[in-house]
Amino acid sequence: MDGPDLQLKKTAVGIVRDLTGSEDGLLSLSVHSDVALPSLSRLLSQHKEVAGPAAEALINLSQDPRLSERMVEIGLVGTVMETLYKHEASVTRLLVMLLVNLTQLDSGVASLLQVGDDKMQGLYISKIVRSFCRTSTETNEDPFEHVGSILVNISKMEAGRNILLDPKCSLLKQIIPQFDSTSLLRKKGVSGTIRNCCFDADNQLPNLLLISEFLWPALLLPVAGKKVYSEQDLSKMPLELGNALSHEREPVDDPELRKQALESIYMIILQGEWKHELEELL
Repeated sequence: MDGPDLQLKKTAVGIVRDLTGSEDGLLSLSVHSDVALPSLSRLLSQHKEVAGPAAEALINLSQDPRLSERMVEIGLVGTVMETLYKHEASVTRLLVMLLVNLTQLDSGVASLLQVGDDKMQGLYISKIVRSFCRTSTETNEDPFEHVGSILVNISKMEAGRNILLDPKCSLLKQIIPQFDSTSLLRKKGVSGTIRNCCFDADNQLPNLLLISEFLWPALLLPVAGKKVYSEQDLSKMPLELGNALSHEREPVDDPELRKQALESIYMIILQGEWKHELEELL
């Protein structure tokens, strides 16, 4: 019910949200961050007309690394995860974007990974990966498409790569099919995450080998273009890659995706176990 208390909260949080849209407003709020940040955090569990503007304000404020660090310190990552699935798509999307900003910091990554809690470690990230893989991009709203950016952020840290490549959960394997999404944001998220994991190939090679059948298409299709391969060429390839290359396909034109794929391939080639096979394919 849209009562006077809700109207008051909507008005107040709207004013704060608007303040975060200017440098002067951000400066004013940063001075009072000890009060503003916990208050905005508490509003995330409220009605969407309050939670939405509160999330927008926190997104703007979290662009300041000092304020973002403070948000992590007051447990905002946990608060976001507790409220993430209690809202409709428009608010959920904002909360995911907030997590993108918070995981720019090592402390934010550690908080999302739940590092140090042996029983809970990896639970948050497993949950949002599951949502990332289940949601459709065919609808107007794709509340979890920014999860790809979160995965890029966490895969920059060893703890993140360990969780993504853990054979028990196989989170990287789960997200690879999202490279076929029509969303460029999803594609870049998957590609950047694979790249970061491959840069640790000297330590993660056994785990990468376990999902090689899924990695081949994701790494080689972006650089394959429209080239038509002979039956003899296809017979030398892993089945999944051969099948993908045997059909007509649109080339991957985005230079960032192609660059990341080539960097990933290069890092894997440096590892003796795949060097000969990759040289044949390339």
